Amino acid sequence: MKSEIIIHNSVSLDGSLTGFMPDMGLHYKIAGDYKPDAHLIGADTIIKGNEMFGEGIPDEVPSDFEQPQRNEELPWWVITDSHGRLKGMLHTCRRFEYCRDVIILVSESTPQDYLSHLKEREYRYITAGKDKVDLKVAVSKLVELFHIIKILTDTGRALGNQLIKLEMVNEISLLVHPLIVGENCYPMFSDVNGILNLKLKKSESFENGCVWNVYSL
Repeated sequence: MKSEIIIHNSVSLDGSLTGFMPDMGLHYKIAGDYKPDAHLIGADTIIKGNEMFGEGIPDEVPSDFEQPQRNEELPWWVITDSHGRLKGMLHTCRRFEYCRDVIILVSESTPQDYLSHLKEREYRYITAGKDKVDLKVAVSKLVELFHIIKILTDTGRALGNQLIKLEMVNEISLLVHPLIVGENCYPMFSDVNGILNLKLKKSESFENGCVWNVYSL
């Protein structure tokens, strides 16, 4: 069975991912309507999220060392972290009630102490790639081991652009906001090489001025 990967992001008219406050309610409603089996997230996003919205990293408690028993219809959080940067931080993800549990993607170069850290806390992890995570191999293993087919990523430029370069993306969903960031623009697709021709599948406008465009590759 083949995976389906969707990139979903909120952007400005000039394609910026940052420099403005997106309509988060609408953003996550659209993401939820896709009903993904998993959200694919980069370690940077988890770190930045804790910095922006957290009040420090809470201490671990005994329940953080056990796999949560939640509704199997909830999506997994699949996080790339080959360098072990999230050591001591993953329980902030596991505690999120709308997350079934966390699966970590690591590589052969991932520090052994980080792997021990994961094992002690019963985190599932997949090893794919030598120096960094091989996303093609990792996604194939997600399908094989966890029956994860539909994967949505909405966490920024680096991971999304890498998936595009690897020709792994089936659909791009853009919630375009009616504003221009200008000189502080952080363009979403600046790491994509060459021209990529897409097909418009859907376009829907909202009362707040946002337009939701969906493209197939």
